[in-house]
Amino acid sequence: MNITIKLNDIIEEMEVQFEESRSLLNIKTGVIVLVTSEDLRAAEDEEPFDHLPEWEQENRRIAMDVVENFENYIELPTKWERHEYQIMENLCLTVSDQRKQESLLRAIRGKGAFRRFKDKILDFDMEEQWFSYRDECFKQIAIDWCQENKINYTE
Repeated sequence: MNITIKLNDIIEEMEVQFEESRSLLNIKTGVIVLVTSEDLRAAEDEEPFDHLPEWEQENRRIAMDVVENFENYIELPTKWERHEYQIMENLCLTVSDQRKQESLLRAIRGKGAFRRFKDKILDFDMEEQWFSYRDECFKQIAIDWCQENKINYTE
């Protein structure tokens, strides 16, 4: 592959993904696209879209290209592949203050773990540390993904 992609572009796309969407890299153009499951289904079913607003028509054209030329696309790491829970737990284990570490580890147990974790991070004034740690983890995930898919990248 002759394309080169910026790691930050991959990382930013990983951060904005939502449940019913897929982020894909076009390996011919180097462009990252975000397509919703709804647009992909409509493109597969060849539903007409000329009645839609222009921005939705553009989304549908992108989805149609993905469906028609799927071999030109590689999916970026999904939220399931990022293992954000594991990233939170790993950060907790780096905290040297035993009291804070135990409190953070308790916060990530059970339902509502993400919300409690973020609250504790704020309580302990560790927000900058968390985002820095998370960014480094996402960067490594992006590097691994590029290497796995033989994609050239720049920092």
